[in-house]
Amino acid sequence: MDYDFDLAVIGAGPGGYVAAIRAAQLGLKACVIEKDKPGGVCLNLGCIPSKALIHQADALHGVSTLQALGAAVDLSGVDYGKAFKKSRLAADRLSKGVQFLLKKNGIEYKKGTAKLKAASEIILDDGTALRARAVILATGSRPRELPGLAFDEERILSSSGALMLEKLPKRIAILGAGAIGMELGYVWNAFGAEVTVVEALERILPLEDAEAAALARKIFESRGMRFHTGAFATGVEKSDEDLRLLLKPASPSGEDKATSPGLPPFVEADAVLVAVGRVPNSAGLGLEALGIRTDKGFVEVGDYYETSASGVYAIGDLVATPLLAHVASKEGEIAAERIAQLIKGTPAPTERRVDLSTVPSAVYCDPELASFGLQEEKAMAAGRAYSSFSFPYRGIGKAVATEKPEGFVKLLADPESGEILGATVIGERATDIIHELILARQAELGVEELADMMHAHPTIAEGVMEAARGVLGRAIHV
Repeated sequence: MDYDFDLAVIGAGPGGYVAAIRAAQLGLKACVIEKDKPGGVCLNLGCIPSKALIHQADALHGVSTLQALGAAVDLSGVDYGKAFKKSRLAADRLSKGVQFLLKKNGIEYKKGTAKLKAASEIILDDGTALRARAVILATGSRPRELPGLAFDEERILSSSGALMLEKLPKRIAILGAGAIGMELGYVWNAFGAEVTVVEALERILPLEDAEAAALARKIFESRGMRFHTGAFATGVEKSDEDLRLLLKPASPSGEDKATSPGLPPFVEADAVLVAVGRVPNSAGLGLEALGIRTDKGFVEVGDYYETSASGVYAIGDLVATPLLAHVASKEGEIAAERIAQLIKGTPAPTERRVDLSTVPSAVYCDPELASFGLQEEKAMAAGRAYSSFSFPYRGIGKAVATEKPEGFVKLLADPESGEILGATVIGERATDIIHELILARQAELGVEELADMMHAHPTIAEGVMEAARGVLGRAIHV
């Protein structure tokens, strides 16, 4: 049988383009099929433009430092539209960079949508057919809609629509207090919008450490953001002037409560952001005809992310693993290395699947929040033995010197072996320094090795060393 390619990748997001490049590095002839822009949602309408906006928000927060030095700062001309343009410039540059990387690695790029006709045959929307020895599905996900809150991307916004706003509404209600809701809320609050966040669960950032989430809420409330937790939105009433987001009490299990002290019947806003999760883009790929199983839209996969159809793999937001760009990239590498092993006889991947216990979670606000592995409340609920210590940022010389004393490094370890079970960092540069802890976990280092490792002074990373020492009962600066 003649093949056009060794590997065809459907989707050029952080999973798809990384998989294609890794395959090319291993000697495979690869192509990528993408209906939109290289880089996918993450690069074009997610990770990158949002971080560009967060950078501008950080600059606004820094004005108070200049004012404390006696500087007169006039913010009357601040224009959110200019921040938007900067975010699009960053996204466009990196999208072009991905296209360059594909070309540099000899990967053929095809614009269009694709559907599987067979395990080794793909049909493009223009009728073109191509054959590949293996296929990786990397079509990502889209924002989840709620009943009664269909996206119009003008007043009812998805996360994609929110990142395309050129003018900021005066009052914004955000449904969902996860990473997306909190990051955009942080940006809009910094630019002067009135931000109200509604969360169905009992606390914001519900997937993160409870103590860290409580500190984040305290800091955001001090800046004027409002929160309603344990609340559902039942719909929206529209008028020419504003929106009324209707609320009702909720329990953590999703059942209605009889009462919810302090919860208003509605929130008035000019726009509503619905940030309550994402839905995999698995429809229309021809999965059913090949017998590829799905569960709630997620494609079922085995080792190396291979589906039930031999030679067809699925990665990233299509599968039921954390919907994170770095997870998609790693899954793409594993699948590509497996395909190269089968076709070219290259070494097998070192992993059959991503180790979910070492996946970093990151929230890019001020303060930043990052974590991985076991959380304290989950360990307590499971009755698992553990040792923990939280070292406060106020004990870190650099944090105090740079006026960033709010936060902590929390480390969980096995009380017998000293194995690192998990960690949470909230505060300055949290999303960077979490990786020292993850590396220690992957290298099978324990808290004693972290405690004994000399850290440069003054650095924020000294908090990692002190947290490890604290687990051992010998923290110095607290």
